[in-house]
Amino acid sequence: MGAKGNDRQIDNIEFNVTDIARSREFYGKAFGWTFTDYGPTYCEFTDGRLTGGLTTSGSVTPGGPLVILYADDLPEIQKRLEEVGARIVKQVFSFPGGQRFHFEDPDGYELAVWSAA
Repeated sequence: MGAKGNDRQIDNIEFNVTDIARSREFYGKAFGWTFTDYGPTYCEFTDGRLTGGLTTSGSVTPGGPLVILYADDLPEIQKRLEEVGARIVKQVFSFPGGQRFHFEDPDGYELAVWSAA
């Protein structure tokens, strides 16, 4: 069952980092964020309103964090995105808790959409 009430809304923001411990310390001290570890390459953070992730599974790139939207029906939203001209840059893949894919908008910004398992 999906996270009802979140369909087609921003659900998560993910930062690719080189050192999770350093990033935890930085954001924890600066903003008071709290953290939950999900293995050596992923750590969830919360600021009390929004959750996000710190991950070492991708390259650190200028341009900001990865914005992740939620969809109840992943194939339907992928089809809709393709119909309006989005380019799929990472095909659907599974992870603990669900599946997601990445796309580029018309200006080249990469975003992702996920759905619960």
